[in-house]
Amino acid sequence: MKIIFNSENRILFYRLPRLFLVSGLVALFIAACAPTTVSPTAAAPTDQANLKVVAVETFLADIAQNVAGDRIKIDSLMPIGADPHSFEPTPQDIRKVSDSDVLIVNGMGFEEFLNKLLTNAGGKYQIIEATKGLKSRAIKPNDPHDEDNPNDPHMWFDPNNVITYVTNIRDGLTQADPAGAATYKTNADAYISKLRALDAKIQLEVETIPVAKRKLVTDHDTFGYYADRYGFEIVGMLVPSFTTADSSTAQQLAHLVDQIKATGAKAIFIEQSTNPAIADQIARDTGAKVVTGLYTHSLSEPSGPAATYIQMLEYDTQKIVDALE
Repeated sequence: MKIIFNSENRILFYRLPRLFLVSGLVALFIAACAPTTVSPTAAAPTDQANLKVVAVETFLADIAQNVAGDRIKIDSLMPIGADPHSFEPTPQDIRKVSDSDVLIVNGMGFEEFLNKLLTNAGGKYQIIEATKGLKSRAIKPNDPHDEDNPNDPHMWFDPNNVITYVTNIRDGLTQADPAGAATYKTNADAYISKLRALDAKIQLEVETIPVAKRKLVTDHDTFGYYADRYGFEIVGMLVPSFTTADSSTAQQLAHLVDQIKATGAKAIFIEQSTNPAIADQIARDTGAKVVTGLYTHSLSEPSGPAATYIQMLEYDTQKIVDALE
């Protein structure tokens, strides 16, 4: 499918200098007024592409916006706070996808509703899969995991994986809008530098936690890539699955209590959209504390602590470090 886009130029009008003829009784002279100046704002050409681009998740929209810059406004399909694992697209969401020119998805099975959404939406749009070219982390023998899904799609918890997201988005936007290639490359390079700085910052902060205390208990299997990158051990989770749509048995929860006691894990980390009731019960049985409010699948409101992808990882890291130091 070939998509042709028209660029939009702003026409500027300049007034020519006027010559004023002044007559007098003694002599005639001609005075020319100075040329009219045009303000920088008025003179600046419009450098925007006439594209409708939708990213499924809020954090993915932020990553894409850093690549698109001012050339394209990236829209998010999901609202802030939505859980992708239980998200049900509305008719308005379906129309938004149908009307789009480009759809950006995480991929690797993360958007469980995607096939149904695309079937219902129809339309003609380019799909950019952010995780294209990445391989799922290897599940360690003792790691709790989703036996029905061998791929862990939560790749954005390692900023190095997000560098691949950025290059895939850069290449996809360039394909859709060749005239913006230089802009997308410049923006992508700048954002990749920020991602590398984020990775280094997280490493320094995690190093303040003694290795023996780097134990994570989470509400579901979200932090695998984060744990692999920064040297944490995943002790267990309330729902041993890659999706919050699953649930735990009484036997699994009893095993988690035993694991927390055996390993001395100090905290149970809960996402901002998760009910902490089960975590509170396990905390009473084990002496671990419950740390709520982590942002994992959605950004916060713009005025909140995780308004961007980078802020999200910085905020979560600070919560983890404060709880485990």
